[in-house]
Amino acid sequence: MKMVMVTYNEAVDDEVMEVVNGCGSQNYSKIRRTFGKGTNSKTHMGTDVWPGLNNILYVACEDVQADQIVIGINNLRKSLAKEGVKAFVMPLEQVTQS
Repeated sequence: MKMVMVTYNEAVDDEVMEVVNGCGSQNYSKIRRTFGKGTNSKTHMGTDVWPGLNNILYVACEDVQADQIVIGINNLRKSLAKEGVKAFVMPLEQVTQS
């Protein structure tokens, strides 16, 4: 299993969710209204000087879905140009079961 972390400008939330849902993933955790700055994106601090905020999405999924999400996010990056969106993939070693 993998953990995909997607960080993105909150303005493109619908587009990111469309990518994730299109890959068949229904389970995720979302952290809204985060601050940040990327190498190729503007600073987002939710202030007059640094407007805008980010969201962070965590998706625990099978390897195949993680690959599909990364492909979808890369395609989204190309279409959005200057709006920040990135996916990071990490190994997921354990999931607690009820």
